[in-house]
Amino acid sequence: MPKSLADETRPPLSRARRAAATPRGAKRPDAAGRKPQRGAASVGRTAWLIGPALVAGVAYLDPGNVASNMTAGARYGYMLVWVVILANIMAWLIQYLSAKLGVVTGESLPEVLGRRLRNRWGRRAYWLQAELVAMATDLAEVIGGAVALYLLFDVPLVWGGLITGAVSIVLLMIQSRHGHRTFEFVIIGLLMIITVGFTVGVFVAPPDPGGLLAGVVPRFEGANSVLLAASILGATIMPHAIYAHSALSRDRFVTREVSFPSAAVASASGGWGRRMLSALAVREGPSSGGADRPVREPGTSTVMPTDTLVRATRWDVSIAMAIAGTVNLCIMLLAAVNLAGVEGTDSLEGAYAALDVSLGPMIATLFAVGLLASGLASTSVGAYAGAEIMQGLLHVRIPLIVRRLVTLVPAIVILSLGFDPTISLVLSQVVLSFGIPFALIPLVALTAKRSVLGRWRNHWATTAVGITASVFLITLNGVLLWLILSGAN
Repeated sequence: MPKSLADETRPPLSRARRAAATPRGAKRPDAAGRKPQRGAASVGRTAWLIGPALVAGVAYLDPGNVASNMTAGARYGYMLVWVVILANIMAWLIQYLSAKLGVVTGESLPEVLGRRLRNRWGRRAYWLQAELVAMATDLAEVIGGAVALYLLFDVPLVWGGLITGAVSIVLLMIQSRHGHRTFEFVIIGLLMIITVGFTVGVFVAPPDPGGLLAGVVPRFEGANSVLLAASILGATIMPHAIYAHSALSRDRFVTREVSFPSAAVASASGGWGRRMLSALAVREGPSSGGADRPVREPGTSTVMPTDTLVRATRWDVSIAMAIAGTVNLCIMLLAAVNLAGVEGTDSLEGAYAALDVSLGPMIATLFAVGLLASGLASTSVGAYAGAEIMQGLLHVRIPLIVRRLVTLVPAIVILSLGFDPTISLVLSQVVLSFGIPFALIPLVALTAKRSVLGRWRNHWATTAVGITASVFLITLNGVLLWLILSGAN
């Protein structure tokens, strides 16, 4: 068929424009014009996309989670099993929304908020609370690593904190020099160590099936059980994991190539060029730099079809949350079977000593190794999240290693002053309770907007569940804060 004069005079479409012009849901050809393959090849490709959620999921296995679940199992046996299950279900939804935001918009949650918060002081105030949350998280993770080194090698806590910080610097150097995929492999390796260390004891001393089933029924016994339930939820739904997951998905799946036609091309192409420019990007008001900033149309910035990535993200989050939920449940069951009624097991050191007596030194050592891997992996992800928070909200980027050195100081100071490590972990969870609504409410609101996610926006039922989960988590974390401040027993 002969081409029309208009067709001949139009400039050739770039790869990004062809992707944007492809009908939604249609299979896009690759650079050689081949259609995507189905079947085993498609399954293999989807498997290769797994990773960002596993890295973000390390936050659900940090020392704060270990302390909360061990204490709950030692004090109340199987009674709070239902809390772990409920927390994991809500975590799946929240992490999926975060990952979807990063994939579809090509931006992290801090970046989206940094662009939408026009008031400079409001943006700085939001950054401050997010930064404090990230530092509180990092505090717990460094302390957890220090305690593990003390248990394993009798290393003084201060030196243990310094060693934990040094190893986390090495992990961040891997991320900076060898890319995100290598960093993912290292963190996933640590995740495997965490899984083995915290689950082996359950196979050695399995739980009572009847007691386990009874623990699925929601109930409380006194204010302390409510306190622990809120602590488990607060330690599970961590604000920094929400910020980090959107950034991890963006870095893994979003192309950094310029996907907008220049003004010169648009002008030279007449009305067609201006229409294409309008289709590819919208311009919002002045950013912090004082200039208009182009925003990608939802779903046009990914290195693969966005539908494929969103589908892979569901699998990624499902696998990560299944692992995190299983490990957290095993930690509680381990304590319920072996530590219930044993004095002195309300601290990590006491739990380690009790496991050594009841199950032997091998299980106790594996537990300490899991705790060490937990601290090392989660503190690296925490530093990554903190850097993204600063860059997205303040448009200031400092090297990850420099940031790691700065945020290491509070943990070392607390360890030097001789504060009880377990109490420090609990207090860090209180600080986290302040940050949960600031991360959850914007996440649910943004992912429900067509203007932000286009056709990938939340279904109304998803938004309703997200709102319910947000209200529930905020309420329980408020209860946690009130119970701790009031000294309830």
